[in-house]
Amino acid sequence: MMKIPTPLANVRTSIVLAGSLVLAGCVSLGGSGEPPESLLTLTPSASAPVGSGVVSGIEGSAGSIAVLTPEVPAKLDVLRVPVNVSNNEVAYLQDTVWIQKPARLFRSLLGETLRTASGDTQALLVLDTSDTPLRPTQTLRGTLIDMGYEPSSSSVVVRFEAVHTLDDGRVKSRRFEAREEGVLADAAEVGPALNAAANAVAKDVAAWVLAAE
Repeated sequence: MMKIPTPLANVRTSIVLAGSLVLAGCVSLGGSGEPPESLLTLTPSASAPVGSGVVSGIEGSAGSIAVLTPEVPAKLDVLRVPVNVSNNEVAYLQDTVWIQKPARLFRSLLGETLRTASGDTQALLVLDTSDTPLRPTQTLRGTLIDMGYEPSSSSVVVRFEAVHTLDDGRVKSRRFEAREEGVLADAAEVGPALNAAANAVAKDVAAWVLAAE
């Protein structure tokens, strides 16, 4: 005998379908699909002026520091922006693609931010590329733990565990985090918000490195 759905069952089914459609419109579990209209990148809020420079190894110099590419979890080792659906579930924001993997973008941002914060007064030579013949006196490395979107709070989050090795051999570590709230789940809002949060973390890391004694 066929069971006739009750009105309450119909309501529940409609709610489930509606919720699924909303989620499907924002995130994706995989697949190539159509290419995005534009690609995301990270841009420093301030850059070293043209003509500025530092000479390492002379009296009064603060030496040099190598900014290494951070480690990342698997969810960030891609060109997509992760959506933290729950503590054990990750999806990716549709039509939102990085121009380069997040680890390399964040490394460049850290290097330029540290270079700008150092200026000519502290004379710290910043090396943020792998192709260099110099042996730095300090290193900055770490793990980019998160750089994605959280639908539960409509926010983006950037979280970085920094490890600073000083010229005397001491090693210091500190975790940094920045959030931008009230962000809609689309590339037009998520991109600028992630850039702002990444710049905030980079500035805090630069201040921490330069304050090390």
